[in-house]
Amino acid sequence: MKKSTLLTFGWMGILASVMVGTGEFLMHFNSSTSSVDFPFGYFIGLSEERLTTGHFLSVLFIPFYFLGYWHIYNMLKPGNQFLAKLILLLSIFAFSIGGMWISSRANLGVTIQALQEVNQADLTQKIVDSYNLHIENLVQILRVVILLLSIIFVIAILKGGTLYPKWMIFFNPVFLLLIVFALYFYVHPIGKYLAPTAMNVAHFLLFSASLFALHKNKQIL
Repeated sequence: MKKSTLLTFGWMGILASVMVGTGEFLMHFNSSTSSVDFPFGYFIGLSEERLTTGHFLSVLFIPFYFLGYWHIYNMLKPGNQFLAKLILLLSIFAFSIGGMWISSRANLGVTIQALQEVNQADLTQKIVDSYNLHIENLVQILRVVILLLSIIFVIAILKGGTLYPKWMIFFNPVFLLLIVFALYFYVHPIGKYLAPTAMNVAHFLLFSASLFALHKNKQIL
């Protein structure tokens, strides 16, 4: 694959992380803590227009993550095609699951706001329990898959032969997620803006580092 084509797919990954990240930020970030005790209380106070904008930004651009991981696949393939294919398959699974989850968030936000208005604890608990069982568990599956993907990513690079330098192992998604959450707990004025869209921040850094590594690579024209 030509360097220009690899760069294009890498930029598609950047586009996904920026647009999905912006959408998720619109749906999840709330500077108010007045509703912290209500289930999913961070949705309370967000306008329906903001939730709708965030929804469509996230849902329409999440398929671009597949193109970004096609870039990752081709960067890893010269070293070990099996591991590269495994990462590609895991990424497709992860972001398919992630797409299902994120497509539910705006509707959940409106539901939570309505539940607060009616103030019926039993109804609220029933709906929240159902959402946690059927939808929220998807993000737990996503995190496990991303952990597995990250481990394989590190192994593939350490085995050698890829288009990546060895320092790329530090840009695996799980390590980057840990940095984001460390900022949230220890540098909160910065971290509070990153945590609501942590997965997208991690992938923005991953694709950015990958494009930098490709730019510096003289083996491919």
